[in-house]
Amino acid sequence: MDWGTELWDQFEVLERHTQWGLDLLDKYVKFVKERAEVEQAYAKQLRSLVKKYLPKKPTKDDPEVKFSQQQSFVQLLQEVNDFAGQRELVAESLGVRVCLELAKYSQEMKQERKMHFQEGRRAQQQLENGFKQLESSKRKFERDCREAEKAAHTAERLDQDINATKADVEKAKQQAHLRNHMAEESKNEYAAQLQRFNRDQAHFYFSQMPQIFDKLQDMDERRATRLGAGYGLLSEAELQVVPIIGKCLEGMKVAAESVDAKNDSQVLIELHKSGFARPGDLEFEDFSQAMNRVPSDSSLGTPDGRPELRAASSRSRAKRWPFGKKNKPRPPSLSFLGGHLPSTLSDGPPSPRSGRDPLAILSEISKSVKPRLASFRSLRGGRGTVVTEDFSHLPPEQQRKRLQQQLEERNRELQKEEDQREALKKMKDVYEKTPQMGDPASLEPRIAETLGNIERLKLEVQKYEAWLAEAESRVLSNRGDSLSRHTRPPDPPATAPPDSSSSSNNSGSQDNKESSSEEPPSEESQDTPIYTEFDEDFEEPASPIGQCVAIYHFEGSSEGTVSMSEGEDLSLMEEDKGDGWTRVRRKQGAEGYVPTSYLRVTLN
Repeated sequence: MDWGTELWDQFEVLERHTQWGLDLLDKYVKFVKERAEVEQAYAKQLRSLVKKYLPKKPTKDDPEVKFSQQQSFVQLLQEVNDFAGQRELVAESLGVRVCLELAKYSQEMKQERKMHFQEGRRAQQQLENGFKQLESSKRKFERDCREAEKAAHTAERLDQDINATKADVEKAKQQAHLRNHMAEESKNEYAAQLQRFNRDQAHFYFSQMPQIFDKLQDMDERRATRLGAGYGLLSEAELQVVPIIGKCLEGMKVAAESVDAKNDSQVLIELHKSGFARPGDLEFEDFSQAMNRVPSDSSLGTPDGRPELRAASSRSRAKRWPFGKKNKPRPPSLSFLGGHLPSTLSDGPPSPRSGRDPLAILSEISKSVKPRLASFRSLRGGRGTVVTEDFSHLPPEQQRKRLQQQLEERNRELQKEEDQREALKKMKDVYEKTPQMGDPASLEPRIAETLGNIERLKLEVQKYEAWLAEAESRVLSNRGDSLSRHTRPPDPPATAPPDSSSSSNNSGSQDNKESSSEEPPSEESQDTPIYTEFDEDFEEPASPIGQCVAIYHFEGSSEGTVSMSEGEDLSLMEEDKGDGWTRVRRKQGAEGYVPTSYLRVTLN
């Protein structure tokens, strides 16, 4: 079935239908164009979003890039960026393959439709013109027939009239004959015109217009087919990027599954582990001793004649407590005779030899001197820390890692320079064997420069190896101290057990050195007992000042020490002066020094 046969009389309907088809094609082109703009805007917004949250180019020292969470987030953003790229491909495909091609095809269809309808209108116009000519010849034939009939009636009337002359009769007969002849010619013309019109009408309805309608039908069917293909291009553009989008989604899934919480915790440890040893246990300080004792010349104003114990233990406590909120100022020197006195005592208090109560002196000193509380901030270093080449400003563990990185970089550079030297040597040999290829002397400056770089890098490698060995030993030492503090007895003090005369002289000389320095006192100088110069004027009490229990077994093999067994009860004869040794007496009567860290002390 075709339009020429079934719709031979629906010219206007076909005209409206074909125009509707072209309008639908234009409407779809406009829809696809706007759809492409939406895709383009979507991709642009996605890229802007990714750019907003994507970190700047991270450096190798940036700690965030080492966490799997950050790496997964960056990978997720990259997949979203790739997804945006696929949306841009969809927009480009729709713009080129659908909008441009269908818009061009629509213009071609409009031109073809216009041509077919112009041809049909020309045929209609020709048929209408033939019909007009037929009507004109028909009216002329009718008019001529009436005129001929009228002329015949007139001639017949004159012929019967007796009063009419013969000339009038002949004239009327001639006129009638002329009118008959004209009517006959009009009849023949009308017949010919009718025959021609019928032929043209048959050609119009059975041949010409059906062909035009068939052409319009073919054009409309081709337009509909192309429009359907355009519908398919919309989905085809999506299907082309589905595999890549699937890979993007799979990449997002892999990024989500690659988050490793345990590994991130380990990375945090590796990044910020300081390597410092944990603070040791605090010692018990019995402040009730001062209330139960009466100042006397033999006691030097302190319990059992040992004023330095409290000051030393306070300093030890301050140094080992790491939880202070802010750094305290370093206390001034406490050398009582050889150094500077506190401001509250510089003018007023007389020497113990002049008769002033030593307890009052110790009280004033304790009020004027505030112990320093170390904090985690002081362990890590302040913000204004000067960066050194050996990274000594960093904690031990971080220093070791940075030195290891620098050493690896130097080794890589050294290997690169050595490879370059070998290449230059081979090139020089080739030049010597084949002079036309080049001058061997031209390579001498580069070889000399390479040798200089190799020597420089070797020295730097040796330097970093030495620093690394020192840092590793420090880390192992701190780690060993921290792990073994509660698993094995602490090491005895490195210094020999003190005796009365040497400790007094050494303390005096150390106080003199401490007072002459402008620097704040170091830990060693702070641990030095104060008031040691008074030891030579007073004798030690003969009775025990407390009890103690041996925590670990100790072999007193050196001079001045005494052996003890784990769990043995001992009498405390003399407290630790800050050098790590305490004098005790066994039940058998043996008396000597043992490490203070091996005891649990209870003062009377």
